[in-house]
Amino acid sequence: MVYDLIVVGGGAAGFFTAIQTAEQAEQLGLEPLNILILEKTAQVLGKVKISGGGRCNVTHACFDPKLLVKNYPRGEKTLMGAFYEFQPQDMIEWLDSHNVEIKTEADGRMFPVSDDSQTIIRALMNAAKFHHIEVQVKHGVDWVEALEQGQQDDARFQLFTAREETLRTKNLMLATGGTRLAAGAKLAEQLGYELIEAVPSLFTFNISDRRIHDLPGLSVDNVTVKVLNQKLEATGPLLITHWGMSGPAILKLSAWGARALAEVDYQFSIEIDWLPARTQEQIRQEFKRQHSAHGKRFISKRSVFSELPRRLWEQLVQAAGIDDDNTWAQLSKAQLQELIKQLKQGHFNANGKSINKDEFVTCGGVQLKDINPKTCESKHHQGLYFSGEVLDIDGITGGFNFQNAWTGAHLAAKSITQS
Repeated sequence: MVYDLIVVGGGAAGFFTAIQTAEQAEQLGLEPLNILILEKTAQVLGKVKISGGGRCNVTHACFDPKLLVKNYPRGEKTLMGAFYEFQPQDMIEWLDSHNVEIKTEADGRMFPVSDDSQTIIRALMNAAKFHHIEVQVKHGVDWVEALEQGQQDDARFQLFTAREETLRTKNLMLATGGTRLAAGAKLAEQLGYELIEAVPSLFTFNISDRRIHDLPGLSVDNVTVKVLNQKLEATGPLLITHWGMSGPAILKLSAWGARALAEVDYQFSIEIDWLPARTQEQIRQEFKRQHSAHGKRFISKRSVFSELPRRLWEQLVQAAGIDDDNTWAQLSKAQLQELIKQLKQGHFNANGKSINKDEFVTCGGVQLKDINPKTCESKHHQGLYFSGEVLDIDGITGGFNFQNAWTGAHLAAKSITQS
C-alpha cells in the first residue's frame, strides 16, 4: 500500500495537516485519501494539552497579517503571505464549524470557552476519526529516504519505523517538533537538509536577589525590561517566581533574545522600570507631595503607586537604604534619588534560565530558504513538507506558535490536495 500522506509527528502541526488534507480533498470532490499519522510517544497533541496551563491558548486576536507577523522573532517575512491565506480568524471559523466556541482575554490570547484543552483535542480527534485518518502512537520513524522517480509505483518516500515496518507514501509531512532533540532533527538531516542549530526561545530568568526572595507569586501588570549591553527590550506583565522572574515581559524578551542570550551562556544583567507610565520627574513630585501631606507617615508601610504591590514597594524601599521606621519627613535627597533609581532603573543579575512550565519552544531548525513559503513544500523534494517547530520559525508567547502550526498545516494540505 502506498499512502497519499504520511505525517510524522502527532502534534498540532502534524494533526492539523492530516485533517485539513482530508477536508480539502472532500471539498474538491476527490476520493477519500489514505492518511497516516505516526507519533513516537504514547500520546498525540501533547503540547495542546498543556498549553496555557491546560486551557490551550489556541491562537491570538490579531487579524491583520502585517501586525501579526511582528510577533515572530524568526519567520516574519515567510509568514506574511501565509497569514493572508490562513490567519487566526480562519482558525476560529474552523473551530466554530467543529462546535468549539472561542473567547478572547484582555491581552488578546484566545481560549476555548470551556477553559479546557480537551475541548480542542476532542475536536481534532473527532475530525480525524470522521475522515478515517489512521493514527498510530508509540510508532517512531528511524529512517526516511527519497525514492527515485518511478521507483516502487508512485511513492516518493520510504520510511523505516521502530517497529521494523517499511512504509511508502506519495507525500510526507515532517512535523517532528523542535530540533533541540536529535529525534526532531534526524529525519530532515537524513534527507540532506542542513539545520540551523536549535536554542531555547521561551524561557524564564534565574535571578537570586534579596529584593524578590520572599515574593514568589507576586506580579506587576506592566513593566519594561531591558537586557544591559544588548538591544533587547520588552514591556508587559512580570511574575516573580521561586527561581527568579517570568511572565509575558520576560518571555517576550527571551524570544527576541534567544540567540544573543545563548551566546553569553545566560549570564547577563537586566534593568527593570517598575513604573514605565511615570517619568522620574513625576515620581519626584509625588515624593514631594508625600513629604508635605504625610510627613509623619512611614515610607515603607504603604506603596504610593497603585501599580506597585505593597510587598514589592517595601523591598525596593529597603534596597534604597531606607529603614522601616523612616518617615517621609526624614527622607534625604540621596535616599530619594536612590529610591527613584530602584523604581525606574533597578538592575538584576540573571544566572541561567528555566523552562516556562512544560511549554518548551526553540528557535532553529530547517532553514526557510529551503521551503516554498506559499506551500511549506521543500524546494528540493517534491511532496515533502515541513510545518511547526521543525522550521526556523518561532513566536512570542500568546498563541502565536500554535497559529504558525495551523497556518503551515493549511498551506501544506492545500498544496497536497491540489497536486
